[in-house]
Amino acid sequence: MASTALALRDLHKAYGNVRAVTALDLNVSAGECFGLLGPNGAGKTTTIEICEGLLEPDSGDVEVLGLRWSANERALREQLGIQLQDTQLSEKLTVTETVRLFRSFYPNGPSVEEVIALVQLEEKRGARVGTLSGGQKQRLAVALAVVGDPRLLFLDEPTTGLDPQSRRQLWDLIARFRSEGRTIVLTTHYMDEAERLCDRVAIVDQGRVIALDTPRALIASLGAEHVVGFKFEEGAVVDEPALGALDGVTAVRREADAFELTSEELRRTIPALLSHVERRGLRLAELHTHSATLEDVFVALTGRHLRDA
Repeated sequence: MASTALALRDLHKAYGNVRAVTALDLNVSAGECFGLLGPNGAGKTTTIEICEGLLEPDSGDVEVLGLRWSANERALREQLGIQLQDTQLSEKLTVTETVRLFRSFYPNGPSVEEVIALVQLEEKRGARVGTLSGGQKQRLAVALAVVGDPRLLFLDEPTTGLDPQSRRQLWDLIARFRSEGRTIVLTTHYMDEAERLCDRVAIVDQGRVIALDTPRALIASLGAEHVVGFKFEEGAVVDEPALGALDGVTAVRREADAFELTSEELRRTIPALLSHVERRGLRLAELHTHSATLEDVFVALTGRHLRDA
């Protein structure tokens, strides 16, 4: 079995004058959960659809499980599981009928009942798809992705729009697939999701990979463990270089009237900030702290928050 499940080299794809993917290189190891992170329009879905054989790249090389779509299409279809960003299913069929239909497409795999139990839809086995909640439909979509017992599983933003409980249920399901030794490629714009689930992540922006490593290593690359966010009351005159010189601060970011300091140690930075505010006769309108996250990595690399990108 190949040690590399997915290899992309110098991948390019454009839609007219819009470049969706530009000189993208990726290697995904067999058995890992690999995350593609980035805002809407970053090129994540285009990249995944090329890997799934749904799109042709303009140029570049794509190798999936050691095979190529041009020569091994049938073999690849039998070994891949695919959950699209928007799965359209017949709303008149029941859950059991839908799973049975998709199971018939594959030579091998678990039974219909096993798949339904895997995604915890036993109580809905006789329900029509059109009556399912959003979270239940997403779990059904994941069930259809694994019905052929795939070696490589593509999940394209599987938790978008779900409530917190449904997100957690899908997280548990993805973690179970990972523990079974499957390779998972997950696209998401939820940084907390990637931190929890992924062995490695690639942050994609404007069709390019701008950072790639383990979540912990990417966060460590900030050179700080914490972020201090604050706003001054209206009309404050702010000396940004002075903020950057505060004890424990490694970087200062400003977005409109909001400031963020990356800090090595909160116990040094918070007292220093409060002393600075008092000396300058300023007043804080807001003050909050959090541990550094992949969202902070994205901001440091692009100057934008992911949710606003």
